[in-house]
Amino acid sequence: MTSLSVIVPLFNEQESLPELCNRLLGALADPGLHRCFPNGFSFEIIMVDDGSTDGSVRLIRQMIAERPEIRLISFRRNYGKTAALSAGFRAASGEVVITIDADLQDDPEEFRPLVMKIQEGFDMVSGWKQQRNDPISKTLPSKIFNLTTRMFSGIPLHDFNCGLKAYRCELAASLDLHGEMHRYIPVLAKWKGFRVTEIPVKHHPRKYGKSKFGSARFFAGLFDFLSVMFITRYLKRPMHFFGMMGLCSFMTGLIISLYVTADKLMNHKPVSNRPILFLGILLIILGVQLFSTGLLGEMLSTRPTHEAGWAVRETGNIPEESLEKLKE
Repeated sequence: MTSLSVIVPLFNEQESLPELCNRLLGALADPGLHRCFPNGFSFEIIMVDDGSTDGSVRLIRQMIAERPEIRLISFRRNYGKTAALSAGFRAASGEVVITIDADLQDDPEEFRPLVMKIQEGFDMVSGWKQQRNDPISKTLPSKIFNLTTRMFSGIPLHDFNCGLKAYRCELAASLDLHGEMHRYIPVLAKWKGFRVTEIPVKHHPRKYGKSKFGSARFFAGLFDFLSVMFITRYLKRPMHFFGMMGLCSFMTGLIISLYVTADKLMNHKPVSNRPILFLGILLIILGVQLFSTGLLGEMLSTRPTHEAGWAVRETGNIPEESLEKLKE
């Protein structure tokens, strides 16, 4: 088994790849990092190309010819960072898995502190960019996102979306990601019962190009936040969510309908032209629909799905056992 797998999701990062590769290899040659693995140290670097349109893939092929520890997974089109990480997790064979972005803003020298924290007994260690070198257009939304996620999830992390994270292999293999859920990996990990913590890490200004994430990510993040909150609390018991709302709606509508009926019988008031009657009927119908949705959810929640949601165009230097997991 490989000691350490480094997953690098990338999209049009041709300019930064040579420097990134040199810095990764330098960090992985650190004797202090090797001592964290008493049974011997070996590593792999999995480059996951998310449908790049520049020369990133060609450059990675050249790197593979020089360094056999480098692997390549190339998507047919741009599927997003979540899909890239998911493919990397499936292909990884390391005892510890580290993810790092390809934009050179995260420092590979942080690998050793991350692994040491894993060795203390934690299952996931997230980086915390205390001094973030980004414009306010990114830092302000990030602070709001982190505050909201911390409040609703109850997980005391300061930086949920830091690209620099370390995982125990069992956790990485158990993650089922889709949409834009890479932002909420700590929440999903905590929900599964894994131990999650964070450590401060260095953050550098972007050296080449510009960020690949536009304003649309905020709406995608909002919807995925609602999805994660539902998944972590009601995935295996949807009736508890829809059934309770349905019961409240049905009972409220029934009470309104009984009141209108009693008012008709006792006070001889007409019911055909009273808006409150239609409100009662609407609430009863809504309650039945919500209850039915919960029942259908209970029936579907036991049905497993393992569809990847992305298509691989090309792989390079991926071991056979990892390639089989990637195709599952």
